[in-house]
Amino acid sequence: MQFRTLALLLALAALAVFAAINWSAFTTPATLSLVFTTVEAPLGVVMLAVACAIAVLFLLFIAYLQTTVLLDARRHARELEASRALADQAEASRFTELRGYLEAELARLAAARAQGEANLVARIDRLDADLRAAIEQAGNTLAAYIGEVEDRLDARSAAVPRSPPRGGGG
Repeated sequence: MQFRTLALLLALAALAVFAAINWSAFTTPATLSLVFTTVEAPLGVVMLAVACAIAVLFLLFIAYLQTTVLLDARRHARELEASRALADQAEASRFTELRGYLEAELARLAAARAQGEANLVARIDRLDADLRAAIEQAGNTLAAYIGEVEDRLDARSAAVPRSPPRGGGG
């Protein structure tokens, strides 16, 4: 039990014991004024009844407050659960959207890589063809130079008279 509840129960028990011990004083009739009239009644019993009525009213008020708080707490819990479910759905939607974006981005990157590879292969093929053409042209030029040198050597050897072979003839 909480300390407040225990203290309240002790105070009520003390009041009950006090009323029981002094019951004869509580029930002694007295003249009571009710503003418009006067009444002969036991003052202690009237005051005890008023105190009990106020206690009952406070208990009803506390019960009303607790009921209101419990209903509000349940309503807030339902709203919180609905908000949590909505947030979970929004998060799942964001994850789905992110997945779609990443898949599209990866597809775009794969297409760009494939296009880059195709461009690189085409460029390498073009460079290979250019290099082969340059090598062939260099070979043709070299063959032409060699042919020209051979022609010059043939022309010189035809222009220079041959000397007779030396040897003893006799």
